[in-house]
Amino acid sequence: MTRTAPPAAVPGRVGSAPPVVPAPASDASARGAGADLLALDRAAQDLLFRAARTANTFTAEPVTDAQVAAIHDLVRHGPTALNGQPLRVLLIRSPQARQRLLPHVSAGNRAKTAGAPLVAVLAADVDFHRRLPELFPHRPEAKDWLADPAGRAAQARFNATLQIGYLLVGIRAAGLAAGPMAGFDAAGVGREFFPDGRHEVLLLVNIGRPGPDAWQERLPRLTAEEVIRTL
Repeated sequence: MTRTAPPAAVPGRVGSAPPVVPAPASDASARGAGADLLALDRAAQDLLFRAARTANTFTAEPVTDAQVAAIHDLVRHGPTALNGQPLRVLLIRSPQARQRLLPHVSAGNRAKTAGAPLVAVLAADVDFHRRLPELFPHRPEAKDWLADPAGRAAQARFNATLQIGYLLVGIRAAGLAAGPMAGFDAAGVGREFFPDGRHEVLLLVNIGRPGPDAWQERLPRLTAEEVIRTL
């Protein structure tokens, strides 16, 4: 598959853009139909969506703490119910931590997880309501609305999943590639890294710059006509 060269780094942006993958000529939406109707310029649209891909291989270039902090500073502004922000991120950097994680990862995901420069374990804090007096100060009683553990855990999962979406786009905004994975033993990872029982593991994400043969051909996407209805 022919790829164009990566765009040059944009001043002020963390990192440089990932390689641009040409969109199929038959898919007008992939080519950016209606791009001029969006506030983001076309290069930013491509960086975040059209050219961005789920990476399966990575280079050895490290992902720094400063990059991760910049990503979080951007995506923390995404909305959540009651401003609860239940997502918690555990970064797996050291070889020792990687060896603790790998036995819980499915065979098909193990090699790329071992080779990624950074792995993030994404979990929902099921006791996120403890922070609501600070995060939702105009309604201090909101903490009491979530007294039921089962309902609170469902809220934590739902809103942490929203935040995961913001995080994946933020990783792309840093010029990095993300490889989200559900193929792992979530309960096992939870016992290994969150023994307090307060965190429900939702997803693993490999993060870095895409390496050789990082992805397969892009799969079809549904069109607006197939997805959107108006009443």
